[in-house]
Amino acid sequence: MMIPAEYDEIRPYLPEELPAIFEELIADPEFQAVMGYAFKGMPFEHIAAAMRASKDNIEFQKALVYPFMKGVIQKLTSGLTASIENKESMAKSLCISNHRDIIMDSALLDMVYVDEIGNTVEIAIGDNLLIRPWIKKLVRVNRSFIVQRSASIREMLASSKRLSSYMHYTIAERKQPIWLAQREGRAKDSNDRTQEGLIKMLSMYSSGDIIDALMELNIAPTTISYEYDPCDYLKAKEFQQKRDNAEWKKSPGDDLENMKVGVMGYKGHVHYHIADCINNEIDKIDSSLGKNEKTAAVARIIDRHIHKNYKFWAINYYFYELLTGDTRFADKYTAEEKARLDAYLQGQIEKIDLPERDDDFCRTKILEMYANPVKNYLEAIGE
Repeated sequence: MMIPAEYDEIRPYLPEELPAIFEELIADPEFQAVMGYAFKGMPFEHIAAAMRASKDNIEFQKALVYPFMKGVIQKLTSGLTASIENKESMAKSLCISNHRDIIMDSALLDMVYVDEIGNTVEIAIGDNLLIRPWIKKLVRVNRSFIVQRSASIREMLASSKRLSSYMHYTIAERKQPIWLAQREGRAKDSNDRTQEGLIKMLSMYSSGDIIDALMELNIAPTTISYEYDPCDYLKAKEFQQKRDNAEWKKSPGDDLENMKVGVMGYKGHVHYHIADCINNEIDKIDSSLGKNEKTAAVARIIDRHIHKNYKFWAINYYFYELLTGDTRFADKYTAEEKARLDAYLQGQIEKIDLPERDDDFCRTKILEMYANPVKNYLEAIGE
């Protein structure tokens, strides 16, 4: 299917564009170095040959990305599991999920999709992360489309309308699933809330009713649960930097560090829950409400599904108790696990390389990252 030219700047590369892009990547010294690090022991010539043999994006993913991710799962997790409410629905849905890790959230979702239905999702990625030319090329090879964030207000409006139109076209016409985080940037305190502006953007392609526009996307709320977040100490560090200096901004180097630690750090058990399409719930929203009220109602529906489908481990229950004093989950962990988690917490705090590190503040922030999902779950189920 020919994709309209209006999407050329943001869409993934088409199969016929790949040979030239592959050659550009193969000739890039930075790309060579990264691939050498990712595939230790494999001659780069073998990597280049696998790229050149890939006739389309999914062949490339299955030849190189899938084996790499299998290695990550085997070495850096204790398992990847998934629960899927409707496999037929997931093949043509917009998966809106909570956001923990810059790379791994969508990469592991791709693994779930390949294993379950033999396909991968198209991935929304902000242009602020495309800090090297080879990264921008690689993500578009890897079926990502670009969310433009570095634009003027006037440009942003046109860009948002185009993005909204592209996602509707991809799901309605091309029948391809999409992954989109529920907010711009990660929820670093794990208090997952869908940004209402994102819901408005999804409906911008149409001048009609927002409910009709959103139902065309087949939204499937998706919950991502990591036992351990390798970037927890980096997020705590960022919280203190922002507290101590209101003007502090992350640098491209900070993003690269988060990407590297997120991929190469130990994650424990990882679980995805893909809910069924929520059209039946969206359709019940009072039609007399204004656009803002309808937007808020849709965001609440997505949040409720995400919150009630978390998977928890001892670290979530124990850190919830340490943060709140609530002992209702005391039977969910042993004395040995408490001692191990105390040591883990202290070890992560000690990784924070700030000259005036506030240990109490950083401790609280890390506790919140693991406890907030428990709080949201309790609220979602009415406790």
